Amino acid sequence: MFIQFLGTSSGTPTKRRNVSAVALQESKGRNWYLIDCGEATQHQLLHTQLSLNTLQAIFITHVHGDHCYGLPGLLGSAGMTGRTEPLTIVAPRGIREWIEATQRFTAFHLSFELNFLLPEELSTEESTESDEYPAELNALSFGQFSVSAVPLVHRVESYAYCFTESWVDGELDVEALRASDLPAGPDWGLLQSGVDVSNAGQLYRACDYVITDTRPRKVVICGDNAEPSVLQNICSDCDVLVHEATYAQDLAKQAAEYGHSYAGQVLNLLNKPMLRV
Repeated sequence: MFIQFLGTSSGTPTKRRNVSAVALQESKGRNWYLIDCGEATQHQLLHTQLSLNTLQAIFITHVHGDHCYGLPGLLGSAGMTGRTEPLTIVAPRGIREWIEATQRFTAFHLSFELNFLLPEELSTEESTESDEYPAELNALSFGQFSVSAVPLVHRVESYAYCFTESWVDGELDVEALRASDLPAGPDWGLLQSGVDVSNAGQLYRACDYVITDTRPRKVVICGDNAEPSVLQNICSDCDVLVHEATYAQDLAKQAAEYGHSYAGQVLNLLNKPMLRV
């Protein structure tokens, strides 16, 4: 997988940094995902090889403008550059109503369908929690990734999104396939590439017929957050954590007041022995 930072400034842009947006690209192919969409994110994309036609989903961490004000323009440009495939937007309450109001009041018509999900609607898989740390919300499959969410601590509803690879390359378990009823052929190749196949009414899951010793990678990308410790559970086996550090430690009181963190707080989380980050 590949991460590109499209904006890392807080609140307002600077001459060298735009406001919040992160692109996460799958390890194979051109499909990618956008986490937050601050003002002028679409302009930042012009400096990359990413296409709005291969954008698979948008994840908004919270409703503050420096994390979402670029969304209407980006969607409009996607339509004007020929996108027709539906696009999923996972976002807290308010984002859908805002986009739909923008469409009504500005004659903003799209050539593709928008599907909105709330972070807590991601799916039905079981998760774990403790009294001290909140549970990771349920996961939903998006292309190469299984995506889940964790509520953060901010002045408004805010989330971290966790992207875990649902597939890693490996070798076909030829003996198991020969013992199955699936004939040798193209379906075997699909299984090796991570695609489940059906034959004669029976489902063959790729994970049952591919041998690998590689652990799926896990990336956690956060919205604004005053308490990094709430990420303790979700970060226990993550490989990369993207977290804000808006204030310096000598402004800790101000950071807490505005629902933000300073670098030392995040470092304390990363120093926990259980983390491999």
